[in-house]
Amino acid sequence: MQSKGSSHRLSTMANRSRIPALFISMFATFASIYVAGRLWQDAQNRVYLIKELDRITGQGQSAISVDDTLKIIACREQHKKLDALEMELAAAKQEGFVSKGLIETNGTYSKRRPLVVIGILTKFGRRKNRDAIRKAWMGSGAALKKIEDGKGIIVRFVIGRSPNRGDSQDKDIDRENRLTNDFLILDDHVEGSQGHPEKAKLFFAHAADEWDAEFYAKVNDDVYVNIDALGATLATHLDKPRLYMGCMKSGEVFSEQNHKWYEPEWWKFGDKKSYFRHASGEMYVISRALAKFISINRSILRTYAHDDVSAGSWFIGLDVKHVDEAKFCCSSWSTGAICAGV
Repeated sequence: MQSKGSSHRLSTMANRSRIPALFISMFATFASIYVAGRLWQDAQNRVYLIKELDRITGQGQSAISVDDTLKIIACREQHKKLDALEMELAAAKQEGFVSKGLIETNGTYSKRRPLVVIGILTKFGRRKNRDAIRKAWMGSGAALKKIEDGKGIIVRFVIGRSPNRGDSQDKDIDRENRLTNDFLILDDHVEGSQGHPEKAKLFFAHAADEWDAEFYAKVNDDVYVNIDALGATLATHLDKPRLYMGCMKSGEVFSEQNHKWYEPEWWKFGDKKSYFRHASGEMYVISRALAKFISINRSILRTYAHDDVSAGSWFIGLDVKHVDEAKFCCSSWSTGAICAGV
């Protein structure tokens, strides 16, 4: 039998052992409340910041700084991710924690984002060129859909409207589009009067608004593209958020009016009359962040006589990764080339 003194000591030790456990439990509870409160506060602050930026920029119509533009892009991306997570959480509660909006790949679940949107800038009266491209590499109907679903590559012909809105030229394009369903028609662009630079700018802006892709590519309608080589090359650059890739050059600025590549504003390019570094116009690629930058600032971005020079000028001063890729030099079709001019 235990003595009364020994029983008292055992009771005291048991009480002492419960005290640390109680403190640990209380500390864990307060810590959980604090973390939850901070997360809620941070979420509210992000929502407020996004609303304020949208109000200040007037939905992208006001002139804003480069830094503010990149902040807007980052905030909107985070807001989209937050919305997506909230939707997935709600769906998970009802569907056993597996969202139907996710695609199974090798036993894991991940959202599929298109790899690249290719815009082929075309004109009225170029139906033969478009048909040749459809047969050679773009495909049509089920074949075009297969490229989109299987490779994540979206291809569209890009064209504006006739100066005489609704005339036979517009009707021909509408009729062709009903048959092929492969046009991105720029209703706010007039063919002929504004030229390729304005059309290229509007393509990137509208494409970024329409498709949330990793990359956006501009191509002329006399260029053939190796889809598989393009996809393989772009897949190696997914880690570059502000990518500008193409056959880079710094050509001569021509001030003679009768020259094919005449630049009316030649005097803006310095005494040496040499352009800044930019990608050749047959084909070039930009990443999602740069396409959204163009979309937000479309009303204030300057265009020059040529779309390749214009695109290069938009990225001066930005933290952009210029990638000179010989595979985008379309003048010759070499092994592994991505494009070829015809």
